[in-house]
Amino acid sequence: MQTKAETRPMLADHHRQSLTDAIAQVNQLVLGKARQVDMAFTCLLAGGHLLIEDLPGLGKTTLARALSATLGLDFQRLQFTSDLLPSDILGVSIYEQNDSRFRFHPGPIFAQLLLADEINRAPPRTQSALLEAMAEQQVTVDGICHTLPKPFFVIATQNPLDLAGTYPLPDSQLDRFLLRLPLGYPDAESERQMLAGADRRDLIAQSPMLLSAEDVLALREAASRVHASPALITYVQELMAESRRRTELRAGLSPRAGLALLHAARAHALLAGRNHVLPDDVRTLFESVAAHRLVPEADTQTRESIAAAILASVAVD
Repeated sequence: MQTKAETRPMLADHHRQSLTDAIAQVNQLVLGKARQVDMAFTCLLAGGHLLIEDLPGLGKTTLARALSATLGLDFQRLQFTSDLLPSDILGVSIYEQNDSRFRFHPGPIFAQLLLADEINRAPPRTQSALLEAMAEQQVTVDGICHTLPKPFFVIATQNPLDLAGTYPLPDSQLDRFLLRLPLGYPDAESERQMLAGADRRDLIAQSPMLLSAEDVLALREAASRVHASPALITYVQELMAESRRRTELRAGLSPRAGLALLHAARAHALLAGRNHVLPDDVRTLFESVAAHRLVPEADTQTRESIAAAILASVAVD
């Protein structure tokens, strides 16, 4: 039996309708990617960051721009290169003679939605500057702390094939991303609509703002209140324990991974119109949350196949 905590409405009617309309609009702009759009909204409402690994030209930038336009979020795109410095991301203090003092000039990271394109092309020091900001929601320059805007959402991309001249993200830094997912090729009908239709950039420019930054923060708060039963928490804990028993892994999933899975499951339930988390939410999200956090002992198995085996090994009571 559901408790009052499970049955009370999480969202006002106008927020519910606006969220539904926002998802529909992004799906009209990013054709044939309904699951990926759902995952992106899940990641945003869970307060995490998204890593997309796929080939160029499959819609990563389109997805980021569509989200920004639809949700009314300030957008910046930053192309990561081998000569990119931390100050190019964070900003720099410049001495101004007229005022006889240093003035901080914010970098592109001071955006509500940042597209960090080809993040693995920047050297480790620059990667770390971005990932530290993602974790702390602030940056420190010349000993002065600067708070990042709210909401702050990073979509980072990597090309999984063109690895020449790249600096792969260490496992400890991959852990900073709530979800990792591919986009994949569109289905034939969606691709035909894109080929026959208007340019996606023009469509995005003409798209109305359906939510605001304040609405996104309210939706995040609502997601944090979605009920997770003791049995559901036990299920998540058993998945973590199973990963730690796997001999094909150097180490199992950390408690932070379990928290990430719960945060994402709550947001996924909210998107589905529910006030409580179901095991199906956890199962739907598990590979996207867990696979990039797993460290195989050898190259004979992929992270994804091990995540699938962990999920299959734990029964749902």
